Amino acid sequence: MIRMRINGVEEEVGVTTIAELLVVRGVDPASRFLAIAVNGGVVRRAEWPSRELSPGDTVEIVRPLQGG
Repeated sequence: MIRMRINGVEEEVGVTTIAELLVVRGVDPASRFLAIAVNGGVVRRAEWPSRELSPGDTVEIVRPLQGG
């Protein structure tokens, strides 16, 4: 388990990559209009399966919301 901040909330998660984090959180990595930033830097979709996460990382999962 590693401790990190995900969308502004401190959490402990048992994952090692961005792709694993998305699956655990119920987010389809193939979804359109999905962006991931780690420590303020956007991570390209092609890197999600191999981009390792470390304790203390700040991860932002950004996807559009419907509404008006």
